[in-house]
Amino acid sequence: MRQLAGLFVVAGALLWSVGAGATADGPPSWAFAANPPATQPAAPAPDDGQPRHVPGSNVALTLAQTKNPYDIPDWHPDDHPPAPDIVTHGRKSGGVLACGYCHLPNGQGRPENAGLAGLPVAYIAQQIADFRGGARRSSVPTLTPPSLMVGIAAAATDDEVRQAAAYFSALRPAKWIRVVETATVPRTRVAGYMLVPNAEGGTEPIGHRIVETPENLARTELRDSGSGFVAYAPPGSIGRGEALATKGGAGRTTPCGVCHGPGLKGLGPVPALAGRSPSYLVRQLYDIQHGARAGLWSPLMQGVVRNLTPDDLIALAAYAAALSR
Repeated sequence: MRQLAGLFVVAGALLWSVGAGATADGPPSWAFAANPPATQPAAPAPDDGQPRHVPGSNVALTLAQTKNPYDIPDWHPDDHPPAPDIVTHGRKSGGVLACGYCHLPNGQGRPENAGLAGLPVAYIAQQIADFRGGARRSSVPTLTPPSLMVGIAAAATDDEVRQAAAYFSALRPAKWIRVVETATVPRTRVAGYMLVPNAEGGTEPIGHRIVETPENLARTELRDSGSGFVAYAPPGSIGRGEALATKGGAGRTTPCGVCHGPGLKGLGPVPALAGRSPSYLVRQLYDIQHGARAGLWSPLMQGVVRNLTPDDLIALAAYAAALSR
């Protein structure tokens, strides 16, 4: 675990110099969130051995138990069917972290990774193949979560991929992100590769970004799959995104529903976009625009996103995130 924590900190420090200094033409640092640099790897928080609890759960876990990527914290085991071992425990030989540690046992995911619940089996399997084959990368190569996925995809067996894909695909996605349009947002910092509220409080202008942050930071830090996120977007974003997604923005793009289905709920092997993390969506759109994501189906998207501006990406992500799942 100490080695894993050290990996997170070192990789985050490398990225901070890239993300924090990103230009208007570079990856948006609010979407490609990187932990701030540290001179030494952070020591794990001391565990006092006292049980922690979260609302709506009878489970009791120590702090150390909530941070074990090979025995995931599952606060709400009755909210999902029994999961295969690769989802709950992973495989230490080869360093295959348990899928449910990052993506959560209910598959809802977090801003730094993907929500998998309800995605087609074929789509999930193809993304693993793309990570494994080098076709899916990040526009910021030192960003830790996608780098971990590259390593996990390379080490996972085909049977493990099939088991995990079948499990997550069978889950029913639930409302997870609340989208709020506002010109002023809470001040945030980066921790755990996501934006979290500053301990000092305060507000600041939202500018040209989406601020996606936990509804309850303490519960998110305990990896509580019952506590979701709020995404603050610039005023008018949802309406502008709807116009782009449904009408194409006067020829600037293709209406999203042509491939992603009515209400952006998915169509065949094409994934649903409705209710997904806007930070994640912007990263994917940006990566496709700039060639970092070039998997099997990415060429279909390249022409669609080619002429979209950074503000267009924000608007589309805010609109999609606000849709009912």
